[in-house]
Amino acid sequence: MTLAGDDCVTAAQPDFSCQEGEFVASALIVDDDPDMLSMLERIIRKKYRCEVKTASSGEKAWQLLQEWQPDIVLTDIKMPGLDGLALLQQIKQQHPAIAVIMMSGYGTVESAIAALKNGAYDFIQKPFDNEHLLHILQRCLEHLCLLEKNRHLQNRLAAQGSFPGFIGTSSKIKEVYGLISRIADTDVTVLIRGESGTGKELTARALHGMSTRNKKPMVTVNCPALPEQILESELFGYARGAFSGATHDKKGLFLEANGSTLLLDEIGDLPIALQTKLLRVLQEKEIMPLGQTKSLAVDVRVLASTNQDLEEKMRQGLFREDLFYRLNVVTITMPPLRQRPEDIPPLAQHFLAAFAQEYDRGVQVFASDALPALVKRPWKGNVRELQNVLKRAVLLADGSPISAMQLMEPEASVSRPIIENLHTLDYNLAKQRLVEDFSAAYLANALQQNSGNVTAAAQASGMNRQAFQKLMRRHGLIAEKFRPSQD
Repeated sequence: MTLAGDDCVTAAQPDFSCQEGEFVASALIVDDDPDMLSMLERIIRKKYRCEVKTASSGEKAWQLLQEWQPDIVLTDIKMPGLDGLALLQQIKQQHPAIAVIMMSGYGTVESAIAALKNGAYDFIQKPFDNEHLLHILQRCLEHLCLLEKNRHLQNRLAAQGSFPGFIGTSSKIKEVYGLISRIADTDVTVLIRGESGTGKELTARALHGMSTRNKKPMVTVNCPALPEQILESELFGYARGAFSGATHDKKGLFLEANGSTLLLDEIGDLPIALQTKLLRVLQEKEIMPLGQTKSLAVDVRVLASTNQDLEEKMRQGLFREDLFYRLNVVTITMPPLRQRPEDIPPLAQHFLAAFAQEYDRGVQVFASDALPALVKRPWKGNVRELQNVLKRAVLLADGSPISAMQLMEPEASVSRPIIENLHTLDYNLAKQRLVEDFSAAYLANALQQNSGNVTAAAQASGMNRQAFQKLMRRHGLIAEKFRPSQD
């Protein structure tokens, strides 16, 4: 922020202060009425420790803005030549970080809407009392302080040079960093364990990316996504004529990953018959495509991930012990988010910035109650749930700081009083918000009625499982949250 100039009134103490560094706002007042300029300058200097400059026309203001960018521009709308709305448009095109507050003695609803739609922070109608103006300035300064805090945090995150692909500096996640660093550039088989949404695939990508095999892309197989017969042909390939419909040779995913890394995602769901064939690959370093009699040598590093209790599956005879010990050469256990609460704020800031950029929502910031509320959440869906909550908040953001209310769980947030507020929103945004909330409530109810069984919930909704899961991901719904507690 701009440091106070010589012409500031330093004796006056500001009501507002920013905890992150020296926050000293600067302001430009634009009005063709000399008395109004003088009055506004006096009011602002008396209340806040800041740098204030004035301009008697839109043209003079724009000329000044080429050399000096204040934090706030307070401008009249009706001025000869370059009026306030045109000035606002030019400011937002070249200096989008400047907060612009519009004033008008000819205020109408239409001019206020036009100003706000063009990016104005707020609108005030003349004549106004000083307290109302100071209240708007106070809110604007608080908004600017939130932006400043976000910038400081983003700079700190960048300076940390955190582990590739990961956000967080807790002791739990640092243990993961250390393990990855020690075994990434080896060919050892790794079993990655952890609850759903903890970042198991991210860990696999880090292991691959830091290895000498990273010149070729990692191949990922989602074990429960395909029926056993199809999964076998996908993994090992087949020869022409191996079965009805096999009109040509097919190279399987093991051959596709030759010289690279193969991730077997959710290995706990691999059928017993395929577990036997996988064990042979790990032991012999060769595969037998369907319909062939000759084995093919493969050079593949195998990583496996699961959120299941493999020891219990072995006791039930659903998972081979010899395969488990082959896979379990090194185990990386991803910590649940509830065990690393200090990582939630930087993760949330990261997702907020990333989704704001992805969806072209401009700069987004958290209100003061948002991050503490996020830290208190149980996060049964872990980082993936946090990611989905932030994506939804950015998609439905209305330009104001994102509050704890906007970050409520989707199934709970439908109860918030949005209906009476819809008329304050743009039609398309209001429609989008209503549809999003309905969809989240409908899916949550279907999951609740079916105790978190995704297949049953999808069938009850008249949808296929894949489409239902896609909507679940969009709305940040985690099946485990709807299953009966095992405690």
